[in-house]
Amino acid sequence: MDHLKYPIGKHEVLQTFDQASIDESIETLQKAPVLLKEAIQGLKKEQLLTPYREGGWTVWQVVNHLPDSHMNAYVRFKLALTEENPVIRPYAEHLWAELPDSHDTQPEVSIQLLSALHERWVILLKGLEEKDYYKTYYHPEDKEKFAVYQAIGTYSWHSRHHIAHITSLRERMGW
Repeated sequence: MDHLKYPIGKHEVLQTFDQASIDESIETLQKAPVLLKEAIQGLKKEQLLTPYREGGWTVWQVVNHLPDSHMNAYVRFKLALTEENPVIRPYAEHLWAELPDSHDTQPEVSIQLLSALHERWVILLKGLEEKDYYKTYYHPEDKEKFAVYQAIGTYSWHSRHHIAHITSLRERMGW
């Protein structure tokens, strides 16, 4: 079951700054919308409404979750870059996934949103100076401080993680 929940493995937070890892993560964020679009290409509605694992979200919900999550992340980054260790606001992603827009928004619309968002986000990240990567935000649920360089890796992993939910489902189902 773990391989269905974590098809690329569990995330490990980067513990030390590494420019090569940061560059790779930014490249992943840049490519993610295209990879997501390719992951759902040709799927019929009933396939989009299939959960990627028992008890998991449908492909449709996963596609709509990514821009929800990454919009929150983008705001967290901007807060970290403009304030001193701001406390970020967590959100109930499982409840967001049940809202009407998560069920009714066409996946293509969410991919367009993710595309525009990632374009801005990548521009922001590529314009940072090394000192900016060490700026932090505080996550009250995790009770931890996260540096921008760590968060970049987290959301790179998050993109690959959810795209792999879809591609591994397609493989298992022979789609």
